[in-house]
Amino acid sequence: MSSTARDDLLAQWHAAEQAIRERLGAPGSLSLAEVSALSPAQFFEGISRGELPSPPINTLMDFVPVQWSEGLFIFQGNPDGRHYNPLGSVHGGYAATLLDSCMGCAIHTRLKQGQGYTTLDLRISYVRALTELTGPVRAEGKVVHLGRSTALAEGRIYDVDGKLYATGSTTCMIFS
Repeated sequence: MSSTARDDLLAQWHAAEQAIRERLGAPGSLSLAEVSALSPAQFFEGISRGELPSPPINTLMDFVPVQWSEGLFIFQGNPDGRHYNPLGSVHGGYAATLLDSCMGCAIHTRLKQGQGYTTLDLRISYVRALTELTGPVRAEGKVVHLGRSTALAEGRIYDVDGKLYATGSTTCMIFS
């Protein structure tokens, strides 16, 4: 990728993130009953428009939803010094949280109104360290299988250059 193309893509990533941050509501949570009364589309659109509270974990970890469709969910995050471990790089829990979130939300997009899910298994493979110099990263989750009682998803974290930082997979239990 040429440096001009990279700069253009980076500008697009920053613009998308800024537009979303301007719309998001204050951090907060809904009850399980309130969430189950909404279709997945209503739930995610309500958060995106600021009509529903934004998840508190997004503020804590500094990431926002940037794109979703049925079976796909992408968050964008900005790892920085707040996320460092004592070894001088971003703690692995940051990547694990991003991957757990994007894969779980990808599964959520495929559920029926009234259904919920919880993570049963989470597997992460780290490819390279994240640092505050990495810049924004995206965590992309995709549904691999959706059954009656379990769902599988895969995820990956990459930067604007397409460089891979971590991959993950999850098994989630589906419940009514």
